[in-house]
Amino acid sequence: QLTTSFYDQSCPQVFSIVRQGVDRAFSREQRLAASLLRLHFHDCFVNGCDASILLDDTSTFTGEKAAGPNLNSARGFDVIDDIKSELENQCPGIVSCADILALVARDSVAVSAGPSWDVLLGRRDSFRASQADANRFIPSPASDVPALVSAFQAVGLSASDMIVLSGAHTIGAARCGTLTPRLYNQSGTGQPDSIGDPDFLASLQRLCPPGGNPGTLSRLDVRSPQEFDNSYYQNLLQGRGVLHSDQILFSGGGSSAQAVQDLSSDENLFFGNFAASMVRLGSIAPLTGPDGEIRTNC
Repeated sequence: QLTTSFYDQSCPQVFSIVRQGVDRAFSREQRLAASLLRLHFHDCFVNGCDASILLDDTSTFTGEKAAGPNLNSARGFDVIDDIKSELENQCPGIVSCADILALVARDSVAVSAGPSWDVLLGRRDSFRASQADANRFIPSPASDVPALVSAFQAVGLSASDMIVLSGAHTIGAARCGTLTPRLYNQSGTGQPDSIGDPDFLASLQRLCPPGGNPGTLSRLDVRSPQEFDNSYYQNLLQGRGVLHSDQILFSGGGSSAQAVQDLSSDENLFFGNFAASMVRLGSIAPLTGPDGEIRTNC
């Protein structure tokens, strides 16, 4: 069972080592905070929080780094490697890569002026990864609300968790390669997305023209892109969600729209709910004992 005190005796310096690594990364490039948070999310959605996303391909399996949701977008692996290297110097063979990902996610939010929370620890690392499962289980940015709810429920999270964890898009950016389907061929219609502010969508089309650079970035929160706050939800009220899966939370109506309104007007509500949902996210199907290992290299 995971516990906040797992390393109290075996590696009490784990918290300071991880935080220092996140601070160094953040001072080098603030966008890395969002990338590191995303690594934890994309890891946990694929057969649990087991650091499978960090594994390279081997002769016996194809890893998750080149899966559709991760290809050319998952980043920050060097930050995890640097933190792991320091932990191996101080506490060899003790701290799992899966626990590093969970701690890094918490500290990436905190360094971006967001909430903090007590991270449950004691995960072990997987022996395998699965590109097919990454393609299958990680929600698509083109998803509608029922598909998003289904994807979260499949890993034991609720519709409320989905709406709150979507608020992680208050930091970070999306590539034009990800946005192009929404801007020109939503759901295979050959037309732009029909939801959201038309002027805002037009501005995204100017940023991401047909045949343009797929690596060009659009901030996911156009109001305060580098600060972890509740302006993500305020943007949705104005039709200024960058991804379809963001904007549909409000434009689709129903209970998700009400939740967006509530979170947009109460940042403390968002922070408290986000912290609680992150604990639940980090508790998805952890490996313990002989079911996993402690990698010496993530």
